[in-house]
Amino acid sequence: MKNVWFRFIGLLERVEGEYLSRMGMTLPLAAIIVVVSSDLAGGRDHYLTPGMVAAPPLAALTVRWRGTLFICLLGAAAQGALAPYDGITDLPNHDVLLGQVFAYGIVSLFSVYISWRRETSVRAFTAITSVAEAAQHALMHPPAPRVGTVRLAVRYVSAADAAQIGGDLYSVLETPHGVRALIGDVRGKGLAAVQTSAVVLGAFREAAFDEGGLDWVAGRVDASVRRHVSSGDFITALFAQFDKPESVELLHYGHVPPLRVSRDGEVEQLYPVEPWVPLGLADLVTGGPTPWRVQLLPGDVLVLCTDGVIEARNPLDHTFYPLHERVGALVADSAHDLEAAVARVYADLLHHAGGSLSDDVVLLLLAPVPRPLPLHPQDPPVITA
Repeated sequence: MKNVWFRFIGLLERVEGEYLSRMGMTLPLAAIIVVVSSDLAGGRDHYLTPGMVAAPPLAALTVRWRGTLFICLLGAAAQGALAPYDGITDLPNHDVLLGQVFAYGIVSLFSVYISWRRETSVRAFTAITSVAEAAQHALMHPPAPRVGTVRLAVRYVSAADAAQIGGDLYSVLETPHGVRALIGDVRGKGLAAVQTSAVVLGAFREAAFDEGGLDWVAGRVDASVRRHVSSGDFITALFAQFDKPESVELLHYGHVPPLRVSRDGEVEQLYPVEPWVPLGLADLVTGGPTPWRVQLLPGDVLVLCTDGVIEARNPLDHTFYPLHERVGALVADSAHDLEAAVARVYADLLHHAGGSLSDDVVLLLLAPVPRPLPLHPQDPPVITA
């Protein structure tokens, strides 16, 4: 129930920030003006001031509690000023007047309370979000737009509004062995998933610098998971290593296969030579996964994601997001501007999902920086003073 309340407060905060805050007092004041104008235009035979009861609830949604109180008092003053005009102050109509005052007072009281509760809850939600965002930054270490010889852009979005941290993870590091990247998805949600993510990322950051082979890096991470993560939990993962020009080495642990998008928008799904079980389940099988190498030509983009992307459903026809079909046109010829490309893919994903996601999402785009062309043998040497 608490999570539902925080989701509701988060929604109100976004709506207030994007729309209602710009409206301010406009809606409740407009309601008062409309009621007063209608009552005056209707003449003494029409008693329309009970419609003033709409102003306090509108204020409760659009302004802070002090502003709501002001609207309530302003509406009461307007009704008091119109009462003699409408003739309800006459003795036979006292019961009508008292009933109106009682109803308006009750609505005003609850409106001020709701506005105060919304305001305090938004402050609490903002504080929780700020702490969670700081924790996410400390855990994920968001990389720069370029790491070593690789350009990148990422979108990390948690479906848990009040936490901002979920079970998805990623890391991109420049190491003595080349640029190494990891993307993964922890089974489960909540604090346990965050703790598991911390174990995986910590092990990867250590092993990525120490181990010479990508399979040894993954082995260290898998051993750490089996040592520190409770039995039965697992993490799907994909490792990547950019250590040679125009190619990338990949290692698969039950994760979503990556996509290679060429400069002209052609998309190829890169299936592993031998699919393998997720991290943490090595005790169930013998042997180990086999790395494989794929070519990345200049202008190619490697697209990595978690299952929250490909399993996002359209609310109307319940179809999954067709990443393979749409990513080509969205990413084509974007190796030089990956941030714009990942923004287009994420916007298209949100549109398909009806504006909200039910699972955590990581979208990671990687593109090797083209090597500079060598000087032509006949070019004259550059002489500096």
